[in-house]
Amino acid sequence: MSATYEFEARACGSLRVTIGGAAATLRASGALWLEAWGCLVAADLHLEKGSAYAQRGQMLPPYDTRETLDRLEAEVAMLKPEVVVLLGDTLHDRRSAERLGKAETERMHALAAGRRLVWVIGNHDADGPGALPGHAVGELTLGPLTLRHEPRAGPSPGEVAGHLHPAARVRASRGSVRRRCFVTDAERLVLPAFGAFAGGLNVRDAAFSGLFARPPLAGALGAQRVHAVGWRSLVGD
Repeated sequence: MSATYEFEARACGSLRVTIGGAAATLRASGALWLEAWGCLVAADLHLEKGSAYAQRGQMLPPYDTRETLDRLEAEVAMLKPEVVVLLGDTLHDRRSAERLGKAETERMHALAAGRRLVWVIGNHDADGPGALPGHAVGELTLGPLTLRHEPRAGPSPGEVAGHLHPAARVRASRGSVRRRCFVTDAERLVLPAFGAFAGGLNVRDAAFSGLFARPPLAGALGAQRVHAVGWRSLVGD
């Protein structure tokens, strides 16, 4: 059976879609909620990116980890997941865990309390969580879905990935607006980066070519809702 775009705007501002036959909820925070498994997924937190840049002399406000954890904790408090999956590049580099403050380290332990915390390994955090809570895996299978950090080339039905930091530039009456986004063709899904300083790559970039069997749908993140945007309404940077 061929995949179809099935999406439903929810009262909470999220967007309900079907990926590889499985129901998935795209949250305005940029997290993914897989209710059937009680699983909350967030990709590319890049914790301590600000401190990494500061060490190289590029001074950024040192609050990215705090802000990112604030949003993740809010999602956990609202949804009460049984499993939290960090979908790769949770840490910005292999020294990030050492730069975490005591308060942030304690917050990571609190996130893991009473639930499974799974780190899917990414290219920035190949050493895994180290002394932080949770266990590391290369990928995770949930029913028809395969959760991994980096999308595989070519068709991959049921794949849920991060890594590319998708962003959508949408035509507007007075120019265009750019937002982080989910992107899906109903067979696979790429999540936006969850980290405060993670940035985004336009979904019209060549890095996305070949991933989708047909023009995908973008779920652009607004302040309080996810907006379904068709491919023809998207423009390059």
